[in-house]
Amino acid sequence: MQMGMHTDTERCVRAVRSKDARFDGWFFTAVLTTGIYCRPSCPVVPPKPENMVFHPSAAACQQAGFRACKRCRPDTSPGSPEWNQRADLVARAMRLIADGVVDREGVPGLAGRLGYSTRQVERQLLAELGAGPLALARAQRAQTARLLIETTALPMAQIAFAAGFASIRTFNDTVREVFALPPSELRARTPGRQGASTPGVLSLRLPFRAPLNPDNLFGHLAATAVPGVEEWRDGSYRRTLRLPYGHGIVALTPNPDHIACRLTLSDLRDLTVAISRCRRLLDLDADPVAIDDQLRTDPVLAPLVDKAPGRRVPRTVDETEFAVRAVLGQQVSTAAARTHAARLVTAHGEPVEDPEGGLTHLFPPPEALAALDPESLAMPRTRRTTFTTLVRRLADGDLRLGVESDWPQTRAQLLALPGFGPWTVDVIAMRALGDPDAFLPTDLGIRRAARELGLPSTPAALTARAAAWRPWRAYAVQYLWATDSHPINFLPV
Repeated sequence: MQMGMHTDTERCVRAVRSKDARFDGWFFTAVLTTGIYCRPSCPVVPPKPENMVFHPSAAACQQAGFRACKRCRPDTSPGSPEWNQRADLVARAMRLIADGVVDREGVPGLAGRLGYSTRQVERQLLAELGAGPLALARAQRAQTARLLIETTALPMAQIAFAAGFASIRTFNDTVREVFALPPSELRARTPGRQGASTPGVLSLRLPFRAPLNPDNLFGHLAATAVPGVEEWRDGSYRRTLRLPYGHGIVALTPNPDHIACRLTLSDLRDLTVAISRCRRLLDLDADPVAIDDQLRTDPVLAPLVDKAPGRRVPRTVDETEFAVRAVLGQQVSTAAARTHAARLVTAHGEPVEDPEGGLTHLFPPPEALAALDPESLAMPRTRRTTFTTLVRRLADGDLRLGVESDWPQTRAQLLALPGFGPWTVDVIAMRALGDPDAFLPTDLGIRRAARELGLPSTPAALTARAAAWRPWRAYAVQYLWATDSHPINFLPV
């Protein structure tokens, strides 16, 4: 795959004719004769090549006057893998738009977070995606609206505002324009639509590109779960979510062709953000075929990939939370790190009610942790200094960890903190910032796996060997870790 695939007409035509779902989200096919746009894997008979035009985003299709196909539902494609593997302005902007920033703060707020002018942001998004930030946010609102229309019994007025529309009229006009149906008819056509629904509870299906190996993904989240904030129950990973308008609880369950997602939200306006963060947590927008093909070129990694293809990088729903937990996990066991985090949660976390029991708190924000007495921390003095410096920098806003982070700049800021070495910085880069090329050559588990596989085991030599795995070294880490019998590598029973 490559940036700007929609400009390679011959390649796009081949992808449409093959109906290969791997290309879903990379580009969209607009059909001139019907006025609709589709995902590459649409099951209908492909149109003639001269009747196809290709766009890089659903928003660009909508802006060009095309409406979404009712068969393949291109608005529900997995997101483009590009936004997870790049750290340039466009990628950072797309991650922020997915996180609902344009709806909450407008285009000036988006530009301010990125450190550019609104004109620069609009120009670059338009050049690469064929649509500006308002059109991209509008396409996302339309997708959220459709989701609520089809999966809940909520009144349309509630759906309109939950999806981020400023008025019911704009909601009606947008749904009609994008889907060629008014909201009421869209709901009536939905097979098996819910009758009554529990207020604030939504059941969704999160798509992904196959294959997806859930073992290390859910195994890691379950094995490191902080009591009160996370748990594994009845085949699902559950956790609390701190969201812009309130809080939520999510249950995520792996299935062969999708991730089942059950969300309980205190404010439905947080739906789009919650979905975005769950997708990032499970790395659902990755392109596993491209990643695995690259790693298979190494004869040592090839058998590991062939044995269990589609490993993802377990990430996070809250970057600052993960940074704090990374410090708590320095030079201690997984169990000890969980104990440290659980004490902080009990003492400083915000209580929440879980209808199913088990979850009790939101993880405490940096502001709450910056106010605690350092002497109350049961850890060595040097690590206590590391912890207090980190939370103070986060609370003051001097250090910002989020989807908009500039990866090289943030790495440099983290390395400048006392007690932050390469391992801590790279594990934060891999799991919180989402850098797919983050690598952990000093990690004990990686060095042990390297020795057993006959790879160089010293950090410098292993880093040199891993150059061939770029830009997917974070995924190589998952395959190397999986050679061990640690619980993080296995789906809980």
